[in-house]
Amino acid sequence: MNIAVIGTGYVGLVTGTCFAETGNMVTCVDIDQEKVERLSSGKITIFEPGLEKLFERNAKEGRLKFTTSLSEGIKDARIIFLALPTPPDGDGYADLNFVLGVSDNLGKLLENNDYKIIVDKSTVPVGTADKVRFIILQSAKEAGIKNAEELFDVVSNPEFLREGVAVDDFMKPDRVVIGTSSEKAKEILGQLYAPFVRQGNPVIFMDEKSAELTKYAANSFLATKISFMNEIAQLCERFGADVDMVRKGMGSDGRIGRRFLFPGIGYGGSCFPKDVKALSKSAQQVDYNFKILEAVMEVNENQKIHLLPKIKKYFNNDLNGKKIALWGLAFKPNTDDIREAPALKLIEELIKEGASINAYDPEAMANVKREIGHSISYGANQYDVLKEADALVIATEWSEFRTPDFNKIKSLLKNPAIFDGRNLFDLYQLKDFDIHYESVGRAVVN
Repeated sequence: MNIAVIGTGYVGLVTGTCFAETGNMVTCVDIDQEKVERLSSGKITIFEPGLEKLFERNAKEGRLKFTTSLSEGIKDARIIFLALPTPPDGDGYADLNFVLGVSDNLGKLLENNDYKIIVDKSTVPVGTADKVRFIILQSAKEAGIKNAEELFDVVSNPEFLREGVAVDDFMKPDRVVIGTSSEKAKEILGQLYAPFVRQGNPVIFMDEKSAELTKYAANSFLATKISFMNEIAQLCERFGADVDMVRKGMGSDGRIGRRFLFPGIGYGGSCFPKDVKALSKSAQQVDYNFKILEAVMEVNENQKIHLLPKIKKYFNNDLNGKKIALWGLAFKPNTDDIREAPALKLIEELIKEGASINAYDPEAMANVKREIGHSISYGANQYDVLKEADALVIATEWSEFRTPDFNKIKSLLKNPAIFDGRNLFDLYQLKDFDIHYESVGRAVVN
């Protein structure tokens, strides 16, 4: 099939590349001239394991192209995916300006006898498909296009991609959710997704509003599990219990499951913070106070600085002039995404206390430099940042941090102290190295 993907951000680039991998002809459209030029010259613009190889292969074979021209991009496309940003506005609502702006332009470009499916791939509030449909139809009528309502359908097809494993998530999805009342759209999209669900995972058809709400509900529930476990970790520290044992006891219950029960210093990224806030705000619009989500957000914000009082206590409440080594800047491993990253909030608070930061991350340092510049220092590797540091703080659970040389850590630090926001190390292992070790929801090792 001929497909257009509007937007070459994280979702758009993964979507376009993976559809091209199954033999579709994909044209990606973006208004960013520099980005389009980079992509057209074969340079990928995001870090995502496994994506670069697929990107290079499909671009080379002519199945994946890029343009800044919307009319050129959709000319031959039967299906148009809207993979546009929906950032929170000043009040926390999802900003639909990009989605609705493109919809207005699409209406003007409809042509008689050229049926197209417009797919909301972006995470959007309930009712967005109706708004997109209305704007496209209004714009088409203003452009003098006859029988415009017969030329397109609007579908909600939310993405469920986890950064770091997005290619696997797309190529082998747990489920595909498609919201549409059009039988024609169902048939075409069912054919499009058939190669991805050959092992029997379901394509679930539903109405547009239910599909839109499904994405918000899924992300908000996962965020709730994380915040709930972080609350349990707080209790573990106060009672002297071990959160790892509690987690294992809970996770073995099939009704609960093992995933998303790992405590830490909070969630971040492009999805959970934005989607939880947007669903809470959407609830307010229909006069419903979603109390659980309000608590989830409050717990998560507090959890981002959970290590701060531990660090302050170790240094007798005086961090002025202390040099802190920091491992991890991305909000999670296997990505360079720093949106809502807990590390950035912790850095901000440490600097307020008078500390200086020397940080290392395998992928995210360039993005952090663009965000906060040289208010902190950056190391060449994970051990480089330890030199003359007063303590080590771990904010992201990159695999290369999991089995470090503890003797080397101890020799480089001024004080043998580690504050681990991701519970990477075994408590008994640390006892052999005479290192002060504090984590989340577990005993202190001295």
